[in-house]
Amino acid sequence: MDQSVLAAARERVQLEADAVRKVVDVFDDATDQIMEAMLHCTGKVFVTGSGTSGSIARRMAHLFSVSGTPAVFMQPSDALHGTMGALRDNDLLVAISKGGRSDEINNLARRAQERGVKVIALTSDRSAELALMADYVQYFEVDEGVDPGNAIAMGSTLMHAVWGDCLAVALMGMRGYSWSDVLFTHPLGAVGKRGVPNA
Repeated sequence: MDQSVLAAARERVQLEADAVRKVVDVFDDATDQIMEAMLHCTGKVFVTGSGTSGSIARRMAHLFSVSGTPAVFMQPSDALHGTMGALRDNDLLVAISKGGRSDEINNLARRAQERGVKVIALTSDRSAELALMADYVQYFEVDEGVDPGNAIAMGSTLMHAVWGDCLAVALMGMRGYSWSDVLFTHPLGAVGKRGVPNA
């Protein structure tokens, strides 16, 4: 294989690994407030995002649910064609948008708030419309080059994914959600066959 290709691949791995490590520095008072809001949410947590952020949002919603925090992915364009009728005033909406300026995300977030839903924004721009309107903002500082051309969402969305993983595990512990609970909702596949883990 061309050594320049290998070098570029290794550089990409390093950039994205460094971005994931920086999530350790993301946790702040806003994180505590978000975890409290999620812990005491009497409705459901909806997670939304477009493009690559949408893929991360779907994954995040799944892992929240697996770990004991009821969550559902909401596709933003579908939401604006009526699906947002599922939202109720005891729900939370986690909106993932690096730039915070996606029209469909902001329109959904604004309408969700009008229904009494609290909005949690994951973004890298404190001055963006999404950050300014949200009830809670988790800010992610994304270094130059983490996303190729600062346009293709790669490293930044991995940061959002890892943040969601950390909250899922923390909330699982805070809820006292057991491995037996996990296995009840995950009876199939290798996980279901292996039984309750040691840790």
